[in-house]
Amino acid sequence: MTPFGVLTATAAPLWRDNIDTDLIVRVEPLFGGVPREELGPHALAALRFRADGSEDPACVLNQPRYRGAGILLAGDNFGCGSSREGAVWALMALGIRCIVAPSFGDIFQGNCFQNGLLPVRLPRAQVEVLARAVAEGADAVLTVDLQACTVRREGLPTLPFALPPRRREGLLRGLDDLELTLARSAEIDVFQRRDRALHPWLHLDGARRPSLTNDPAPHTHKETP
Repeated sequence: MTPFGVLTATAAPLWRDNIDTDLIVRVEPLFGGVPREELGPHALAALRFRADGSEDPACVLNQPRYRGAGILLAGDNFGCGSSREGAVWALMALGIRCIVAPSFGDIFQGNCFQNGLLPVRLPRAQVEVLARAVAEGADAVLTVDLQACTVRREGLPTLPFALPPRRREGLLRGLDDLELTLARSAEIDVFQRRDRALHPWLHLDGARRPSLTNDPAPHTHKETP
């Protein structure tokens, strides 16, 4: 996946709580064979489009100021609902690389880390300040710096955020959990060699493993005539 470093982009205030994964992307395109990189038109489609397929101008993502946003400012519990990973794929295909919200659905948040989408948790009051700033200022630009773990907006105090170290490393390097593990293959090999020397009985193959009984043959029960 693409490494995440510093993102300076338009931020759209999608100020709504409990946006679930079914609203982020319907299940039909996921099972209909749409490639993940082509899911952008299906992302948040229920908010972005009217029943006749035309754009809804009331949706913040369709407003000229926020069109092509790379950052979402959202309410509590973003990404709740089902575990569909396609919700993350659809947002990324729409061009979103970071979501700033007070809280996230647990599984959705994990899927973000596995696909290169940065979920930033900030107190609700701070997200509200950012939302007002991008709505009322001369532009709607924010800078999210994963190296420094900060969110910056011109004219406002810099806001720090925290991530688990392994999650941060994976995003910075563009590696998912499996790739992070494989990247430490040399260390794993050293550990296995050392452990094999210290505990050889744990590493014997089946042919050499000592029997748990002194009996060379399986126990059998014989009836006495």
